[in-house]
Amino acid sequence: MGKRNSQRKSAAMFDTDDDSSVTSSSTSRSDMMSVYGGEDVQFYQDSVLDQALDALDEKRGSTRENALSSIIDAFNSNIQHDFVEKKFATLLHHCLASLKKGSKKASAKEISLASHAIGKILSCLALTVGCGNNAREIFEESVRPLDESLASKSDVSKIPSLLECLAIITFVGGIDQEETEQSMDIMWRVIHPKLGSNVVAVKPSAQLITSVVSSWSFLLSTMDDMNLNSKNWQNQISYLSGLLDKEDRTVRIAAGEALALIFEIGTTEKFYTDSRSAEESKTQESYICLQGLKGKVINQCRDLSVEAGGKGSAKKDLNSQRNLFRDILEFFEYGYSPETSTKIGGDSLQTSSWSQMIQLNFLKHFLGGGFIKHMQENEFLHDVFDFTPKRKFNNSEQRMSGGEKRLFKSPNSVLNKARTQYLNKQRLQAEGRNFGHYAVSVPEEEA
Repeated sequence: MGKRNSQRKSAAMFDTDDDSSVTSSSTSRSDMMSVYGGEDVQFYQDSVLDQALDALDEKRGSTRENALSSIIDAFNSNIQHDFVEKKFATLLHHCLASLKKGSKKASAKEISLASHAIGKILSCLALTVGCGNNAREIFEESVRPLDESLASKSDVSKIPSLLECLAIITFVGGIDQEETEQSMDIMWRVIHPKLGSNVVAVKPSAQLITSVVSSWSFLLSTMDDMNLNSKNWQNQISYLSGLLDKEDRTVRIAAGEALALIFEIGTTEKFYTDSRSAEESKTQESYICLQGLKGKVINQCRDLSVEAGGKGSAKKDLNSQRNLFRDILEFFEYGYSPETSTKIGGDSLQTSSWSQMIQLNFLKHFLGGGFIKHMQENEFLHDVFDFTPKRKFNNSEQRMSGGEKRLFKSPNSVLNKARTQYLNKQRLQAEGRNFGHYAVSVPEEEA
């Protein structure tokens, strides 16, 4: 009876008919947390996460969508160590259930949120257990449903989130190059499907191409010392070179970064020099072909680095393209990779290769507002970038401004009403229990 009442309360908390509810509820929770500090913030987040997890069992799709959004919001604002350790299996099960075809008739928005949530969970697991059994379980259990969802293409809007999710779980949970290549092949088939008698080729959108190439490059950046002699790599380089001629600027930028990365970690010259077998003639032919492709790419980069722009083109985007292709051109001609510096609180994170820069930009985009927090506290990311922050961020160090204090003290303020409502709910729930939910120190079993 107690669990049923808890689920009803959880459903009421996340149930709404308003399509904008995900945004509005997320905003109100962020406002609520801004007036708390230290342990109070974690107390509130733990309560929201537990209720959101209960709400994922609800039949109503909008309720599950809001619950998933709440979980994502909580992971963005803080690293959820305890919650992940206690509820890892339950939350993973719910996310995978939303991915599977026909499960509870999940909407495209819910599928997208579930995919994003898996990636968020994985980021927390990387902090608490590193590349351990839990991260491995996520990878093994998620690859097939992600592959099936990407192959179905029932809703193109969900694909970018699915691609990001596949990239993240492989990045942390994959254990060898073969598994990485498997995930990269799944991504590549989204825009380059293997056509059969019953498969009709569909022209992919610019956004879809950009998402695939970016996720594919992110995984490629984890490989070392690969040989570029194979016909397969020639085809991919040729395809990416063709993307440099596309009208969409984001496609050109993604393709340019991928090409620079391929030649940064490739070993064309080394392989050709070391060849001493009967296959030498074939190897030489392959080497000459690759050098021809490289020459074509260099010419394309030169043109894009000085492009005059076109009607309606944003100046900022045009400048970003010029700067990027100048860096790529310098890399091809002189071997210099770009060096970047990113502010992380009071520290600076330095990169000096295409691999590092692509990994950093991808994770920055994926984590969004939680990027700084993760870079300051996520030990897995510290290892990835060889980064040690001098001073970790502390929620208790946050202070409200004078205006925020006056707003909070006002008895009619939205935040004060929300805080009162929240505390009343906690008292009502406490009346039905013999002991407080957070009073005991022994970890709870999953519901």
